[in-house]
Amino acid sequence: MAAAQFDVEVPAPKDGSTRGRVGRLTLPHGVVETPEFMPVGTNAAVKALDPDDLVAAGATIILANTYHLSLRPGHERIAALGGLHRFMAWNRPILTDSGGFQVVSLGDLRVVDDNGVTFRSHLDGSVQRFTPEHAIAVQEALGSDVAVAFDQPVAPSSPRALVAEATERTHRWAARCLEAHTRPDQALFGIVQGGLESDLRAASTSFVASLPFDGICLGGLAGDETPEQRDATLDVAVAILADDPRPRYLMGLGSPADLLEAVQRGVDLFDSVLPARVARNGHLWVPGGRLNMRNARFLDDPEPVQADCRCLLCNRFSRAYLAHLFRARELLAYRLATCHNLTFTLDFMARIRAALRAGSLPASLPELRARAGRVSAGEGAVQSA
Repeated sequence: MAAAQFDVEVPAPKDGSTRGRVGRLTLPHGVVETPEFMPVGTNAAVKALDPDDLVAAGATIILANTYHLSLRPGHERIAALGGLHRFMAWNRPILTDSGGFQVVSLGDLRVVDDNGVTFRSHLDGSVQRFTPEHAIAVQEALGSDVAVAFDQPVAPSSPRALVAEATERTHRWAARCLEAHTRPDQALFGIVQGGLESDLRAASTSFVASLPFDGICLGGLAGDETPEQRDATLDVAVAILADDPRPRYLMGLGSPADLLEAVQRGVDLFDSVLPARVARNGHLWVPGGRLNMRNARFLDDPEPVQADCRCLLCNRFSRAYLAHLFRARELLAYRLATCHNLTFTLDFMARIRAALRAGSLPASLPELRARAGRVSAGEGAVQSA
């Protein structure tokens, strides 16, 4: 059996009312029903949560960070301890990114050349060299279900010349990743770049799709672009992938409103730190927007954060208690808030899948959009509904 098998169970309707579809991604450690969101466990842990919390929230796959784990505790150490699944006591699928995102996020600590990237470690200043071959070797040592090719993403607003150069380099590195990858029980996804330039994005999509990857990542988005620019870019790529049998993964997207629009355009998988990050800042996602639990009015509120939510927080504790925990800087606040936001996100994806299975997503869009609110990764406003 292949390391990954993707079956489209409910294809997009022929009338074009949506490109959304329902899929089943079978991996060595389990099945992922798509469209689905992957919580991010950068350091082999989703911040503040244990594996039981993730299962209770509904997570079927999580993401771990190749670059960070290679630095600490070290991929060789994780391999010697039985691999990433055993190390973090997570027996469901794991996808590891390649370290490519750090090419952007650690822009002041790295130098890119045609062969790879030289980083200055953010931990101790040591020099770290990442090449396509090294990125694959790290991911093979970690033993994730899905590895991702090493790429050079750039900010969506970058000048065309920089986008073109990085995209061509990503293509060369993609071929090197395929050649370096030898682990038969691990899938390998390739990454499409091209920024917001429609011709570069189309050419990159066609090139990556021509290679024998197990899935297609849509990279270089969920950055400083507008939702309208992102939607237009997705339309370019997904149109080319319309008859491609592999899963499509948009990297870095995490707000409910943005997830819904991307599913509409035919994307199957997502990841982001956003739900957990805003939770730790006291922002709780609820139908229609989000609550800021640092607002004084919640100090005397005996109601749950969300009456119809099944999470640990909403089933046992009040808004007043959570508001107190944040003010007292109790660590339990971060766990409860993160449980809630991930449960809300994963339940929202389940609602989208149900609508797709029923053939009712186009008719359900107003209701789903109202539930999601307009909460984007860069949005500063907080709704206190």
